[in-house]
Amino acid sequence: MDLSASEIRVLGCLLEKQRTTPEAYPLSLNALRLACNQSTNRDPVVDYDEATIREALHRLSRRRWARLASGPGSRAPKYRHLLDEALALPDDELAVLCVLMLRGAQTPGELKQRTERLHPLADLGAVQATLERLIDRELVVRLHRRPGQKEERYAHLLGDDAAEPVGGAVTEAPSAGADAPTSSPPPLPSTAPAPAPPDARVARLEDEVAALRADLAELRATLDALRAELGA
Repeated sequence: MDLSASEIRVLGCLLEKQRTTPEAYPLSLNALRLACNQSTNRDPVVDYDEATIREALHRLSRRRWARLASGPGSRAPKYRHLLDEALALPDDELAVLCVLMLRGAQTPGELKQRTERLHPLADLGAVQATLERLIDRELVVRLHRRPGQKEERYAHLLGDDAAEPVGGAVTEAPSAGADAPTSSPPPLPSTAPAPAPPDARVARLEDEVAALRADLAELRATLDALRAELGA
């Protein structure tokens, strides 16, 4: 998949609002802009204008993942997603994918909590089973645990850079019993000058402070002489 960030946000918002506020769905362009830019349940928070959202809708329409849904009597054009038809996903997989689209990489525990509004999942086992099915369809990827984290994180694969979390994925360190190289590679030559020893830096700063004090004393003497001359 190669969806842009704006396409992913628009698609995720259409899917979310269909489940959480069905009475307001399909969404007008202004409602969709507010949904994309809201500061809660979004990561990252964005500030898309209507032109950006309109262009994302146009590209999604060409993919047949969204379409205009308002009738002739509608006061404003409204839009709906076609993700369920395009990918033929059940409700639990759509809910997990939607939360990943709107909030980035997450753990199964976070997904369990955040999909409640869209489609409640019974337990962590149900979340894990849903993730495995999405992985089999190459819509989700399992990420390496970050240092200090106990749970693995998962990310969607709808965009080129969607699977890269903030700070980059971290691979696990080899176990103590793993074979280690017998020697370290030689260090690469550095063309940067070596930093001055701390004592040299301190001495240089002290010299500069002394010079500034001498200049200040000279200025004061000149000012005193000028005052005396004006007073005479």
